[in-house]
Amino acid sequence: MPQDDVGHPDHYFSARPASAGDLRTITVPIAGREVEVEVAAGVFSPGGVDKGTRVLLDEVPPPPDGDLLDLGCGWGPLALTMASESPAARVWAVDVNERALDLVRRNAARLGLGNVRAVTPGEVPDDVRFSAVWSNPPIRIGKVALHELLGRWLPRLAPGADAWLVVQKNLGADSLARWLGDALDLAVDREASSKGFRILRVSAAG
Repeated sequence: MPQDDVGHPDHYFSARPASAGDLRTITVPIAGREVEVEVAAGVFSPGGVDKGTRVLLDEVPPPPDGDLLDLGCGWGPLALTMASESPAARVWAVDVNERALDLVRRNAARLGLGNVRAVTPGEVPDDVRFSAVWSNPPIRIGKVALHELLGRWLPRLAPGADAWLVVQKNLGADSLARWLGDALDLAVDREASSKGFRILRVSAAG
């Protein structure tokens, strides 16, 4: 559910799984190789890996193991990369959009990735703590909803773990960084900037 979407806001809310006629296969780079994945209308970036997600993938490697979270997974570029690069990890691909979750399941199966769990927010067990969170968060859902989303998930970082958020600079990256520090009492660093995006590193206490 990334924020540089210029399409319809229905991307951010529940949708029925795509029918066979809605599905389209495209070739994209995942974990250093070109692979085929399925996409569909009604899920963010059906044309490929969007710019913000590419910036995050270029800048940040996933931990080798643990529970890893792709928050707002869309059709799964972050989750599929995490699962490919960290086969010992368990990757949680979380979205409210049922069509997105169906695509992640299809794509994980297509790539032979048995360590992906594509689930709604309520299906993640309460006791799971994350070794990393990756997200291109849905800025366009509005500040209140965005703060509620991040306030729910970022406190579930394991001690010493990091969340990595890629946010378009002109859509409030710096104000979001201040809010994360002030409201959630988390350490926030502006880790990198590229192509109009800023990567925020949000760290849990060790």
